[in-house]
Amino acid sequence: MKTADVLREFEEAGALMRGHFILSSGLHSDTYLNKSIVSMHPDRTERLCRALAAKATAAIGGKIDYVISPAMGAIIYGYETARWLKVPFMFVERVDGEFQLRRGFAVPKGARVLVVEDIVSTGLSARECVDAVRKTGGDVVALACFIDRSGGKTDFDVPLIALAELQVDAWPADQLPAHLAKIPAVKPGSRGISQSA
Repeated sequence: MKTADVLREFEEAGALMRGHFILSSGLHSDTYLNKSIVSMHPDRTERLCRALAAKATAAIGGKIDYVISPAMGAIIYGYETARWLKVPFMFVERVDGEFQLRRGFAVPKGARVLVVEDIVSTGLSARECVDAVRKTGGDVVALACFIDRSGGKTDFDVPLIALAELQVDAWPADQLPAHLAKIPAVKPGSRGISQSA
């Protein structure tokens, strides 16, 4: 699956949005990828996750023991990718602001883990997930996602496997370009309730 195919899945689902958005990082953007809309469609989700599993398998070259995703947004995609890889799936969730495995989940020491995210922007959640897996003794072999929204600029200490790259500009609130300054902002992300700002 190429970048154009991935973006087509988002566009056809109505998940590639244009306007004025406040991202979970606090930055403002004229483009928003609403991956939750994609997950409403099992057929699209299956195609994307099957392609991600195939790309991860080819890139890693060795076995994968587990797939782990950060809650909440990436759970569906991690699960479906694990299904195609035929490995167990787990997720981390925040406890006192820090990602941890809960609910009886455990990673054997040295187990090879693929972390699956949905969209990577600044990479904050992905890094926190990788750190949480490492604290359990797991060996994170790669981070996989549908779209690298940074256009390859986000740096990780594990390989990043993205189905697509999309360079999306973002600006601090006090440095908005003219085309955004004229439009009311909406905060659609998972770290805030959808609202006009």
